[in-house]
Amino acid sequence: MFKVSPLRKRQFIGGIVGIILGGLICFILTLDVSEKYVSIGPMNAGHNDMSCVACHADAKGNLIQQIQSNISHAVGARAHGVDFGTKDVTVNNCLECHDRPNDRHPNHRFSEPRFKEAIKVIDATTCITCHSEHHGERVSVASIDYCMNCHQELVVENDPLDVSHQKLIANEQWTTCIQCHDFHGNHKYEVPTSLKDTLPMHTLQKYFDGGEDPFGNDKKYKGLSELDWLKKTKNK
Repeated sequence: MFKVSPLRKRQFIGGIVGIILGGLICFILTLDVSEKYVSIGPMNAGHNDMSCVACHADAKGNLIQQIQSNISHAVGARAHGVDFGTKDVTVNNCLECHDRPNDRHPNHRFSEPRFKEAIKVIDATTCITCHSEHHGERVSVASIDYCMNCHQELVVENDPLDVSHQKLIANEQWTTCIQCHDFHGNHKYEVPTSLKDTLPMHTLQKYFDGGEDPFGNDKKYKGLSELDWLKKTKNK
């Protein structure tokens, strides 16, 4: 009579237990209550109530198909790989809730040839250059002197500011731009005409880090809530 080695038996049982535990862990991690454990970091200001699926949609195909496609790509049998698990988050995900016709600096504008040098320094064609998610902040760009990349030749007729824009540019005082102007132009507020009345940098930095909005809460447009976004996508 053929006897199974005790070692082989333990290996077999261990393998079965491992598969069951692995499947159970994967199932638990897909539950809504597990989102905070799966997330790589805190949601950015304004996104606190959103669920993962609002940005991380399921990739096409099932898990086996995704694995097979990516293996084929790795060995050269397929021209392109595919998304694994979830689709990559792109600028289009952001625009589904935040696109608006009155944006002063829309992403698509920077795809124009005249900005090809500027986007080598700061790629304004995508939202995540300045608003990278899972850091618990509002703006994550390293330095807020980014206006210098496009406005070196700025000329303001009948300049209303007590220190002219021409002088500020000549002195390379580029942080003063955001002290006066909301980059996307979404806030309703009076732009100061005196440099001493502009927003101080430490106040702006707190805002960028997720704090109170110094420009005020009166906005021309508010991003969609997840519920509004779901209604919008359902009606497409």
